Amino acid sequence: MSYDLKPLHAPRLAGGSLRLVVWLLESRVFGGLLRSVLYRKVGITSFRGKLVDEPPTLRPFVDPDQIQCAVVSVSAASIETVALTPTRRRGFQPPTIHDFLHAYRNGTTDPEQVAHKLIDAISDSNSSKLPLRAIIQLDPGDLMRQARESALRWRSGSPLSVMDGVPVAVKDELDQVPYPTRAGTTFLGESIATRDATAVARLRAAGALLIGKANMHEIGIGVTGHNPHHGAARNPHDPSRHTGGSSSGSAAAVAAGLCPVALGADGGGSIRIPAAFCGVVGLKPTFGRVSEQGAFPLCWSLAHIGPIASTARDAAITYALIAGQDPAAPGTRGQPPVSIDGIDRCDLKGVRLGVFDPWFRDASPEVSECCSRMLERFQEAGAEIVPVVIDDLEFIRVAHLVSIVSEMAQSMSRYHKDHGKDFSHDTRMNLALARHLTSSDYIQAQRVRTRAMAIFRRAFENVDAILTPTTGCTAPRIQSDAMRGGESDLALLSEIMRFVVAGNLTGLPAISFPAGHDPAGLPVGMQAIGRWWDEPVLLRIAAVAEHFAERRKPAIHYSLLD
Repeated sequence: MSYDLKPLHAPRLAGGSLRLVVWLLESRVFGGLLRSVLYRKVGITSFRGKLVDEPPTLRPFVDPDQIQCAVVSVSAASIETVALTPTRRRGFQPPTIHDFLHAYRNGTTDPEQVAHKLIDAISDSNSSKLPLRAIIQLDPGDLMRQARESALRWRSGSPLSVMDGVPVAVKDELDQVPYPTRAGTTFLGESIATRDATAVARLRAAGALLIGKANMHEIGIGVTGHNPHHGAARNPHDPSRHTGGSSSGSAAAVAAGLCPVALGADGGGSIRIPAAFCGVVGLKPTFGRVSEQGAFPLCWSLAHIGPIASTARDAAITYALIAGQDPAAPGTRGQPPVSIDGIDRCDLKGVRLGVFDPWFRDASPEVSECCSRMLERFQEAGAEIVPVVIDDLEFIRVAHLVSIVSEMAQSMSRYHKDHGKDFSHDTRMNLALARHLTSSDYIQAQRVRTRAMAIFRRAFENVDAILTPTTGCTAPRIQSDAMRGGESDLALLSEIMRFVVAGNLTGLPAISFPAGHDPAGLPVGMQAIGRWWDEPVLLRIAAVAEHFAERRKPAIHYSLLD
C-alpha cells in the first residue's frame, strides 16, 4: 500500500471569523450543514464509509508476555548511577539533575537558595513585555516550605533521593497539593487538590521541589499550546512563537531553566510536540506504564503521563521514579519491570532503526534535512537503518481524531449547560463538532485501533524503533488575532500532528529529542517510536543523539545554580 496520509486544507479562523463559525456550529438551524462540510474536510465523512473487519480494541494495553520487552528492573542504585554521570552534550549545557545533585553535595548552594531564585525568575518571566506564562500557579510559601525541608535533609546527610531539592513543574492537568486542577480552563478546580496524583506523589516522596502548575492548552484539545485564559505560553527560544501543546508550560519551564524536569500529559502528541518546539526531551511511555490516578479525565484510552526534561538522562531518571504499578490504578497492573538499562551506552550497535521513507520526508525541507542528518549520525554510531512500511496512516489519523474528541466531549458534557460558553472559541468549535459524532463513529475508530496495532506489531518484527520527525514544522508564530479567543488552523494542525498520533492510538512508547535547528535557529525535534514496554531503547537513542545535536541557549533562560 502506498503512503496515504493527506494534509488538511481549510481557511484559518480567528477573531470575528472564528466567533461566527462557532455561533453557526452551535445553532440548531445552521449547525448540521456546517458540520457536514467540516467533517468532510477532516476526513470523517470518508472514514464512515470504509469497512473495517477487526473487532474493537478499547484500551491499547498489551500483555508483555506476547512481545519482546525489557526485563531488567530499575533500582535506586542504578538511578543514582545515572544521576551521578554527567551528560555529554554539544553546545549549550542546560542545568540537569546531576548539576543540582553535585551543587547540593558540594554545598555551593542549597534548595532554599534555589527556591528564592526560582520565585524571582518566575516573577520576572511573567512580567516581561512578552510574558513567558510557563508557570501560572505558584504558592511561594509552599515552595519555601518544601525547600527548607529539603535543605535540612541535605545538611543532615539524608536526602530522599537524587531528586531531593530538584525543581519540577507539574502540568495543570495533574492534581498537586495545594493547588486547584483547572486543566487550562477558568471554571474547573473550584477547590484545591487534597491529594497528589500518583506521578506527583512519587516525585514528592523522592524529595522533588514541586514548583506549582504549568500552563496548558485548554482541556488539552489543541497543539499550539496557546491559552487565551491564562496567557500565551511563549517559546523561550523565540517568545514570538508557540511552545506547542498541550503541555506548553511544562516544556517552556524546562527550556527556560526554571526546572530540569516537568511532568506533562500526552493524548495526541502533547508531551512530544512542545518538547520538539522548545528543544528539550519528551517521553510518552507505553499506555498504562505511568498511573493516570489524579489526572483530570480527558481521554481515557489515549492518555499518557510522562517527563519533559533537559536531557535524555533526566527524562530516564524521572521516568524510573514515576512509572510502575499503582494499586489505585487497575490499568497499570500486569506491566513488566521498569527499566532504564542501556542509557549509559554511547553507541547504537545492534540497534535496528526503521524508516518509512515517504512518511519520514513528509515535513518542511528544513525539518526533513535536519532529521536526515541525524539519521546519518545514528548510522555512524552503529545503528542499522531498515526500510519499513506503515499502512493506513490516514485511517489511523482519523481514528485518533474521532477517539480523542469523542472522549473529551464526553468528559466535558457535565459542564456544557453551565459553562459551555466559558471555553475559548477554538475549544467551543472542537467540542461542537465532537458532540455530534456517533457511537458508530467511535466503535469504527476502535476497530481501526486494532488494525493499527497489528500494523505496527508487524513492523517491529524487523526493527527496534521507528524514526520520524516529531513535527512537520518548527514552532509557528503567535498571531495577534488569536490572543483573545484562540484560532482554528487545520492545515497547521495536520502539519504539527502528522507523526505523533499513531503512538497514542496504539499505546506505543515514543520519545522526542533535539535533532538540531532550522535556519531561523528554532529547535527541530526527532521522534523514535518503540515496542510496547521498551522505553530503554528510546532513551538510549535520545542519549546518543545528544552527542551529535548541538544545543543553543534559549533567548529566555534563567540559571538557578549560579
